[in-house]
Amino acid sequence: MFIFEWLNNQVLRMDWISDLVKLLVENGFGLNVADRLGGSLHFFIYDVIKIFILLSVLIFIISYIQSFFPPERTRKILGNFKGITANILGALLGTVTPFCSCSSIPLFIGFTSAGLPLGVTFSFLISSPLVDLASVILLASIFNWKIAIAYVVVGLILAVLGGTIISNSKLEKYVEPFVYSNKMMELEQEELTVKDRLDISKNQVLDIIKKVWLYILIGVGIGAAIHNWIPESIISTVLGQDKWYSVLVATMVGIPMYADIFGTLPIAEALVLKGVGIGTALALMMAVTALSLPSMIMLKKVVKTKLLVIFAGIVTLGILIIGYTFNALGYLLL
Repeated sequence: MFIFEWLNNQVLRMDWISDLVKLLVENGFGLNVADRLGGSLHFFIYDVIKIFILLSVLIFIISYIQSFFPPERTRKILGNFKGITANILGALLGTVTPFCSCSSIPLFIGFTSAGLPLGVTFSFLISSPLVDLASVILLASIFNWKIAIAYVVVGLILAVLGGTIISNSKLEKYVEPFVYSNKMMELEQEELTVKDRLDISKNQVLDIIKKVWLYILIGVGIGAAIHNWIPESIISTVLGQDKWYSVLVATMVGIPMYADIFGTLPIAEALVLKGVGIGTALALMMAVTALSLPSMIMLKKVVKTKLLVIFAGIVTLGILIIGYTFNALGYLLL
C-alpha cells in the first residue's frame, strides 16, 4: 500500500515537481506560494509541466497500441458484432482514440459510410472526446483513482445508452446522403515495423500537442485565477453544491466553449478546491468536450437537424444526471 501511494504521489501527481516549482517561486522569484501571486504562479507552472509530461507519455503509449488497429481493421472487428455488444465495443474504442470531438467526426463519417450501425458510430462519437485513457490518468493525478474510475464508468454508460437509443430510434434517414456514398476503400494493411510504430507515436504526440497546447495554457491560467483570485463566496453563490441549478448552469456554460478535456481539467480542479461540487465540475468538463459549439457545427454538416437535436438532447440529459448524481454521492469518492 505504501509503494502504491508513493508511486501515485511521485509518478502520477508528480509531487516532486510541485516541490521544485515551490523552490523556484520562493527562491527564484521571491514570492510566497501562500500569497495570491505566488500561489497562482505555482499553480500555473506546476500544472502546465505535469499535464504536458503526462500527456506526452500517455499519447505516445496509446498511439503505439493504436497503430495495431487502423480504421479499416477496427471497422471489420466492429462489423462482426451486433446490438448492444457493438455499442459497448464502439464506446470502448473511443477510449483509445485521443481525439477531441471535432477530430472524431471524420472517423464517424468513415464508420457510417462503411456500413456500421448508426448507433455504434454515435457511441464512438460520445466516448472518444469524453473518456480517453490519457484524461483518465490526468483525472487520477488531479483528484484520485476513485473519481477517475467512476468518471470512466459513467462516461461509457452514457456512450452506450446514447448509441443504443439512437440505434433503436431508426434515424438513419437523418444522416446526409453523401456520407453513405462516401465509401471507404478496402486497402490491405501494410505490416509496420517497430520503428514505424515509434515514428507514428512520436508524430501523434507532436500533432496533438500542437493542437492542444494553447487550450492547456488557457485552462491552467483560468484555473490559477479561480483558485487564487476569485473569492470562494462568489463561486459558491453561482456554483455552490447547495444550489440546485449549479449543474445546469455549468452544463450550459460549457456548451459554447471549445477546448478538449486537457484544458478543462485544471478549471475543474480549481472549482472543486473552491468548494464546487465534483458533479458540477465534471458537468462543465463533459459539456465542453462532448457538446462544444464547434463540434456541433461540424456534426451538422453530416447529419440533419432532427438527429443533431436528439444527439445533443441525449448527451445533455446524461451529463445533467451524472452531475447531480456525483454531487449527491461525491462524498464517497473524495
